[in-house]
Amino acid sequence: MVSQLVLGSDLRRGTAGRGAVVVAALVVALVACSDDSGGGSSGPPPTPTVEKPTSSAPATAPADPAAAKQEVTENWQKFFDPKTSLAEKQKVLENGDKMAPVLKAFSGDKRGGQVQAKVQKIEFTSPTRATVTYALTLNGATALPNASGTSVEQDGTWKVSVNTLCALVQLSGDASGTPAPGC
Repeated sequence: MVSQLVLGSDLRRGTAGRGAVVVAALVVALVACSDDSGGGSSGPPPTPTVEKPTSSAPATAPADPAAAKQEVTENWQKFFDPKTSLAEKQKVLENGDKMAPVLKAFSGDKRGGQVQAKVQKIEFTSPTRATVTYALTLNGATALPNASGTSVEQDGTWKVSVNTLCALVQLSGDASGTPAPGC
């Protein structure tokens, strides 16, 4: 198109010919600056948006921390309540079905049947894990103050972790020195 405008102009016309060349140059500049959509804008060009980088840090709490804390507390009290049946304890113990033999041994111990826990503090370390600080009582007397255990969210329920149960079984003074099956 530009070559036709320039080649088609009559340079013998003097100033008129130079005007055609200037018009051709302006047309080229305008065509080069336009977009393919055909739309133009007389305003300033859009400012590019810079996306903020997303945080790669993992979330450290469940979606509803208050509800999760309440459930952790209730399930720990249920698990350590001597009146709670073994079947109910299994429901609030991580991998409860697999841990039935350990749970039975722990609950069958004379002291295990007298143990209760009072949750003092819960700190979430991820959306599905929490560190639980609790006091363990034996016949109402504090036997283990400021004990630390973990709670895990499994199948939509906050449960006492296997690690916590195994640590307590180890503390119970099993003379064999071998870990309980599942621990």
